[in-house]
Amino acid sequence: MMRLNEEAKGVYVIALTPFTETGDLDLESTDRMVDFYLERGATGLTVLGMMGEAQKLTIEESQTYVRRILRRVDGRVPVVAGVSAAGFAQMQALTLMVMDDGAAGVMIAPPSSLRNDQQIVTYYKQAAEFIGDTPFVLQDFPLVTSVTIPVSVIQTIIDQIPTCVCLKHEDWPGLSKITALRTASETTGKRRISILCGNGGVFLPEEMARGADGAMTGFAYPEMMRDVVHYSEQGNPERAQDIFDAYLPLARYEQQPGLGLSIRKYIMAKRGAIATPALRKPGGALSPADISEIERLIARQDRRLKELG
Repeated sequence: MMRLNEEAKGVYVIALTPFTETGDLDLESTDRMVDFYLERGATGLTVLGMMGEAQKLTIEESQTYVRRILRRVDGRVPVVAGVSAAGFAQMQALTLMVMDDGAAGVMIAPPSSLRNDQQIVTYYKQAAEFIGDTPFVLQDFPLVTSVTIPVSVIQTIIDQIPTCVCLKHEDWPGLSKITALRTASETTGKRRISILCGNGGVFLPEEMARGADGAMTGFAYPEMMRDVVHYSEQGNPERAQDIFDAYLPLARYEQQPGLGLSIRKYIMAKRGAIATPALRKPGGALSPADISEIERLIARQDRRLKELG
């Protein structure tokens, strides 16, 4: 079984959870979605994330969904599962469930109740005790969690918890965090962990230039992240930027709070990756004006990509 480690890189796509129009899990679309992601260069998948509607699933549905993903992936890429929970008992149960089924690791976001640096460190130490030797991703997403994790705290977690193997970097602004962590590993011998970046990929060229290892996000065009990461690693940042610029208007549009997931699912359904853009309630809905704007941005994006060749 693959195990997530400090060498994780490339594009770990945050997978959607497909639903039917009546709100049931759409497992056939789940298979098609996995194929879609892998065909477009995903080097890993992350399931049960914040943009995956994990909070709308029952425990039984979560297991059914994760098992279906793992069966379709069939060991081709590592799969990370979000296990953030209100208490450690639930986190432990979720971790045991997904790891027994073949996941490569788990992702843990801090609860909004944490108020100071020591509480954050203590929380992750306790979480690590409950999940045992399972490798985990530290999700740093203060815009959603309301928990700001300074570089010094991230470094303490890296130093004191060996099972922390990856940072999902989503602070905004936060490019200086990447620089500080990479400087620490390069100049002082601190352990180097993987840094994969979120925020819909809207800062990916800069993040790669600062030392990130790739992306962990769910933008509906994973080939954008694939190409930006590839050309950045190949020492061709201008080509990476040109490709990124072609996708940026749509990536920006998809980042709208409260509406972004509806936009993402609409595009994924349009691209044939899932059968319907349905969200499980409660969820937002696109207006005719929204759809018109999305279609216009896609058309402009397609024209620009043809020009780039």
